Amino acid sequence: MSTQTFVLPDVGEGLTEAEIVAWRVAPGDVVAVNDVLVEIETAKSLVELPSPFAGTVGDLLAAEGDTVNVGAAIITIASVANGAGPTVVGQSEHGEPADAEASDGGDGAVLVGYGTGGHVQSRRRKPAVSAQERVEASVGVVAKPPIRKLARDLGVDLAAVTPSGAAGEVTREDIVRHASQASVFRNIETPEWGDVREERIPVAPAAASVPPVTAPAEPDAREETIAVKGVRKATSSAMVQSAYSAPHVSVWTDVDASRTMELVKRLKTSPDFADVKVSPLLIMARAVIWAARRTPMVNAAWVDRDGGAEITVRRYVNLGIAAATPRGLLVPNIKDAQDLSMRDLARALEKLTLTAREGKTTPADQQGGTITITNIGVFGMDAGTPIINPGEAGIVALGTIRQKPWVVDGEVRPRWVTTVAGSFDHRVIDGDGMSRFIADVASILEEPALLLD
Repeated sequence: MSTQTFVLPDVGEGLTEAEIVAWRVAPGDVVAVNDVLVEIETAKSLVELPSPFAGTVGDLLAAEGDTVNVGAAIITIASVANGAGPTVVGQSEHGEPADAEASDGGDGAVLVGYGTGGHVQSRRRKPAVSAQERVEASVGVVAKPPIRKLARDLGVDLAAVTPSGAAGEVTREDIVRHASQASVFRNIETPEWGDVREERIPVAPAAASVPPVTAPAEPDAREETIAVKGVRKATSSAMVQSAYSAPHVSVWTDVDASRTMELVKRLKTSPDFADVKVSPLLIMARAVIWAARRTPMVNAAWVDRDGGAEITVRRYVNLGIAAATPRGLLVPNIKDAQDLSMRDLARALEKLTLTAREGKTTPADQQGGTITITNIGVFGMDAGTPIINPGEAGIVALGTIRQKPWVVDGEVRPRWVTTVAGSFDHRVIDGDGMSRFIADVASILEEPALLLD
C-alpha cells in the first residue's frame, strides 16, 4: 500500500491557478482510473480532472472555493504500488514535471499533470448548497447530474420542466427551452430595493503605485464583497487592455428587418431546418461574414512588433459570439464560418450557445477569433457601443427587433425595426470602411436575398 499525491496540472491553457469548484469524491471513497475527482474553474472554462490511478481517497488538500496554484497538491489516494514511499503525480522525484505515462500494472496508475510545487491560497469560500437545492436533487425527477447542474445554473426548477426523453428523463433541450421561455417574463416583476443601499465589488489596482483600498476592520453587514477571479478577472483584464490600447470608434444605423423576420419564419417551417434552432442571429451572422469579405479590414488585427507594428488581414472568419453565461461573459468563436452553409451555421450557433450555457466552452473555442457579434437585443437593448475583443478590429451589436412605424413608399407602416451598431479599431480601419461595412450588414438584414449572390 502506498500513498499517491495528485497535484493540480496545467490543463493546457498556460494558466497558473484554478479554483476548486466541487469535489466529486470524499475521504474513504474507492476510485478507479479515470473516475472524476474534482471540478475546477480556470479563467476560461470548467474542467473535470480524472483520477490517474485506482485506490482509496485519503485527504482532500484543498477546499471548495479555494484557489490553488498549478503544481500544488490537492488530493492523496492510497493504492497498491510496486515499491514503497509516496508518489507525487505530475512531478519527478526531484520535483520537476514528469511526462504523462500510463501503466497497466496492479495499481492501474496513470501519471498526469505538470508544474512544480506550489501552495494553496485560501480565498472566500463559496456558500454552502442551499436547502432548496438539496430538496430539488432528491425529488422524483429523472435527470442526469450534468442536466441538474445546468438547471441550477439557469435557475430552472426541474419539477416544472416537462421531460421529453425516451425514458421520461429531462434532457438538455428541455432545460434550455424552459429557460428561454421563462426569460420572456423574467423582467416583469420589479424587485424590492431591500436593506442594502450599496454593493462593493473590489478590483485589482491598475498599477503597483496605486495602493489598494483598505477594507474596514469590521465589515458592514449591509455590504457584500465579491472576489474578482475566474472568468470575471480574465474578462475585466482583457476589456481594460482593449479599451486603453485600441482607439474605439462606433457607428450605427436603424434597419427595416421585416424581410429578415419573414425569412426566419420560413426557415423554421422548412424540413431542412426542422432539427435546428433558427433566429435572426443566424441571418446577422451570415450578413457579417458577407460584409467582412467586402471590407476585409474589419476582420484584420493590429499586431505590435519590436520596433514597430503591423496589420494582419485575415482571409477567413472565425466568428465570435459574445455569450452571457452563469460564469460570466464568454466569446467562443465558430472556426472558418465563411465555409459553412446556412444550415451548418445554424447548427454551429446552436452548439456554441448550448455549450456556453453549460459552462463547457473550452479555451480553444475562445481563441483565434477574427470578428465578434454581440446580440444585445436579447436583453431588450436597442443599441450600444461594445468594446472590441482583444486581437480583433471590430465587433457588431444587434439590437432588439421590434415593430415600429416606418415610412415605406411615402406611407407610414408598422415594420420590424432594429439597430445595427459596431465598434472598430481606428488604427486598422477608417471611417469610410466602418460605415461601408455596417451599411452592408444592414442591407442584408433589409434584403436577405442578397446572400444568394
